[in-house]
Amino acid sequence: MAGSITDVPGVLVGHAHDAVRGSGVTVLLFPDGAVGAADIRGEAAGTRQMDSLLRPHPARQLHALVLAGGSAFGMDAASGILRFLEERNIGFPTPSGVVPIAPTAVIYDLGYADAAFRPGPEMGYEAARNASALPPRRGSVGAGTGATVGKALGIRRAMKGGFGDASEGGGGAVVGACAVVNAFGDVVDPATGEWVAGARVEGSDAPADAEALFREGFRREPFSQENTTLAVVATADLLSREELFTVARMAHAALCRAIRPVHTPMDGDVLVAVSTGRSGRKGNALQTAALGTRALEASILDGVRSAKGTSAVPAAAELPGRGGKAT
Repeated sequence: MAGSITDVPGVLVGHAHDAVRGSGVTVLLFPDGAVGAADIRGEAAGTRQMDSLLRPHPARQLHALVLAGGSAFGMDAASGILRFLEERNIGFPTPSGVVPIAPTAVIYDLGYADAAFRPGPEMGYEAARNASALPPRRGSVGAGTGATVGKALGIRRAMKGGFGDASEGGGGAVVGACAVVNAFGDVVDPATGEWVAGARVEGSDAPADAEALFREGFRREPFSQENTTLAVVATADLLSREELFTVARMAHAALCRAIRPVHTPMDGDVLVAVSTGRSGRKGNALQTAALGTRALEASILDGVRSAKGTSAVPAAAELPGRGGKAT
């Protein structure tokens, strides 16, 4: 699987981050506006303005999606993106000027590097300024800079997550997806069952198999809410908001196939489905969901396989002889 979410006309992606301090921002811009809907499955979600995608809203369109590290503090990054959009007169028109609609979701990455560092408005503005229709960088970039996966046994035995994206085409349609992978569970390849990254056996780089541990009654106390996968599925075909709710619900299957366990009380999993309408073609919600689910599976694997690790938190690409089948 190749391609990028920017293969979808009307979608721009930009990153900004501090690799040393371990956090960042990723923004998806929709300069001509887009219709969107969200489906939140994790119980520990951190969001701002996401209610505009969960129920009827007078704006009817969104102008950006903001994905950030820094936990709740990272929501401040959206202020810089709003300023960027307002300067370009992009937003919901009101009698007193435009109001950009930029739903925001965050991951908890404070335990990865510098816990005192949080993305702010200036970093958000930089990410928006960097946004383009070119394929974005992947791995330990943007909101994926401090992302980790497989934390059932704690951060010391976890591995590096990251930002990934992909696209899938079929039947004349192209659907793109991207993900910031900061999951509590392990990441597996849905096609083969191969363990890609996650919790590791003490003193080894072998997979501990978090799902198998929980089947045997394992408990981790205390459970901290420090995990989340943020995902976006995008099409240029015309879909209504109601149809996008269907896409968002169905595309969660990608998380179920690639992350084990998933949608836990420790995760804040958020999936947003977006239609830019730029193709002018009436879309098919089931086709979009099927293609988007495939693209999102690839995005999750891409984010983990493209990541760069540290001596404390290794990445999948850096482990010799990694592998093993999830059971």
